[in-house]
Amino acid sequence: MDWGMQSRMARLIPPETGKAFFLAIDHGYFLGPTRSLERPGETVADLTPIADALFVTRGVLRSAIPAESTPNVILRASGGPSIVGGTLENERLLLSAEEAIRLDAAAVGISVFVGSSYETQTLNNLAMAVNEYERYGIPVMAVTAVGKELEKRDSRYLALASRISAELGARVVKTYYCEDFDKITSTCPVPVVIAGGPKTDDALEVLTFVRDGIDKGAVGVNLGRNIWQHYDPVGMAKALRAVIHDDAAPKDALDLVAAPPNKA
Repeated sequence: MDWGMQSRMARLIPPETGKAFFLAIDHGYFLGPTRSLERPGETVADLTPIADALFVTRGVLRSAIPAESTPNVILRASGGPSIVGGTLENERLLLSAEEAIRLDAAAVGISVFVGSSYETQTLNNLAMAVNEYERYGIPVMAVTAVGKELEKRDSRYLALASRISAELGARVVKTYYCEDFDKITSTCPVPVVIAGGPKTDDALEVLTFVRDGIDKGAVGVNLGRNIWQHYDPVGMAKALRAVIHDDAAPKDALDLVAAPPNKA
């Protein structure tokens, strides 16, 4: 592994713990102005110092994230369809390596839709991105997306999609937490981070699935809505960091989260 690749991977997954906390705020690329991300810069101002990296589009990075906040950046590099279209799977590569270098990206993220009508296209996107970005020492994170078919979030499907992503050269794989999560991590030869899953205000539920996922082989998380749509986003981020980097138990980390407003 070249020095530049080693350096970027160490920015994403600090070697002190070997774990990672990515904050996903790229949702607007297909959802538009999602609740709590209407003004993304304000939303993440207090969260950026807690996370290890931001997963973000170039437009939001340029327009809303101050350079002096010096976040490690994972740039969303694929996209195309929106939530109002007929399908979310028809993604194309949108970002050149030169653009990623200009924006000081630590990595880029590409969605793949295994089993969909656009399987070959999106896997080709991933392979072409690996060819392009590896040349400059930039790691590619594969996102095992399911579009609107949420029933695909089971270990058999996600293990297949994760392994194929690694086989094509992804340095990191983002995939959903599910029952038998170890079946995914044990057959994926690159680091796996947990995607957010359904939105919930139950902090303990989130901390518990993150703890279980890490215990079953994940190196960390790439979460969004369950942090910045939570009633206490900073407390939630601190609690997640405690679970990820300090090996905290969910119930102990929960002390960092404020009580629900109706129980305060």
